[in-house]
Amino acid sequence: MKLYQHSAQQKLPISLDEAWKFLTDANNLKLLTPPELEMKVLYGTERGMYPGQLIEYSVKPLPLYRTNWVTHITQVQEKEFFVDEQMYGPYATWHHKHFIKEIPGGTLMEDLIHYRLPLGLLGKLGAPFVKKQLEEIFRFRESALTKHFGEFKNQ
Repeated sequence: MKLYQHSAQQKLPISLDEAWKFLTDANNLKLLTPPELEMKVLYGTERGMYPGQLIEYSVKPLPLYRTNWVTHITQVQEKEFFVDEQMYGPYATWHHKHFIKEIPGGTLMEDLIHYRLPLGLLGKLGAPFVKKQLEEIFRFRESALTKHFGEFKNQ
């Protein structure tokens, strides 16, 4: 099965501390997720982020299909990066690395996702749809973060 990749980056006009606090609070995912996905956090957010943490969400990736998504936080390096992997959910494989670093005027946030699709050949045929959906999700997230924190001003 093919391993696909998606990457994104965004500059935020906030401190590294503020970015870390916001991005590692899974309860903020609802703000960053398009409403049509109807994301709900079910459990696992009672404490701050830590390696070994399990977080369960309910999500609607397709109009008539709702599923639960269980994320395993596998690595955390405070104020540098964290990694989540899907244990159960809509993908055959999902490995998402979140990096942040201080830059003049704020924080640079970078995402690198590797994923595989389920359903063999049928999943492969749906790859362009999934790629487009991921691009739309990250555009929404970029807009939501800009709305929440303001526009990054180039130095």
